[in-house]
Amino acid sequence: MRPGPGEVLHFSEDPAITRFVPHVARTARQQSEAYVWAVDGGRAPDYWFPRQCPRAMAWTVPGTTAADRARVLGPGGGERVHAIEYDWLDRLRTTELFAYRLPADGFRPFGEPVPSAVVATEPVVPLEPPEPVGDLLKLHRDAGIQLRVLDNLWGFWNEVITSTLGFSGIRLRNAKPAPQPGSAARKPPPVRRRLTPPPA
Repeated sequence: MRPGPGEVLHFSEDPAITRFVPHVARTARQQSEAYVWAVDGGRAPDYWFPRQCPRAMAWTVPGTTAADRARVLGPGGGERVHAIEYDWLDRLRTTELFAYRLPADGFRPFGEPVPSAVVATEPVVPLEPPEPVGDLLKLHRDAGIQLRVLDNLWGFWNEVITSTLGFSGIRLRNAKPAPQPGSAARKPPPVRRRLTPPPA
């Protein structure tokens, strides 16, 4: 599920949105301006999940070392891995997600040094009715993305953010606490980015 030429995507569990109005996201840490939020093709896989699902994601970039690739992605791991917790697996299987195709005109990149989203400051009307995303597990499989299911995300996340891989962490505040107090319970950085964007 990727945007076509001249499009960006907004993923939602609500199939009845007819007009997107700029708002300040409840999770916003970096801005107070009202935006309509969407993603381009490179960031679309970050949102192939239930909205509140915590996920840690990593992908290879030109500077990724062979050692980090083997340590984080593992043999046969492809170019990208997404990790969630077991407690979210049923919701991943059963959540009905919809993709809204929005005109790319009027959107601009958001996030530095590499954008993590695109934003608009004026209301946006979808180009067409929302499209059901379908089976989220199949979506990962068809895209060649390894989906890893863990009891706890923090050990994996802390390996990822100290590696040479690109990475993104979303809704990590909803993850279980680290298993040992003070062991590595760092929360994600406020900006979900790596210096090189994921492949489109």
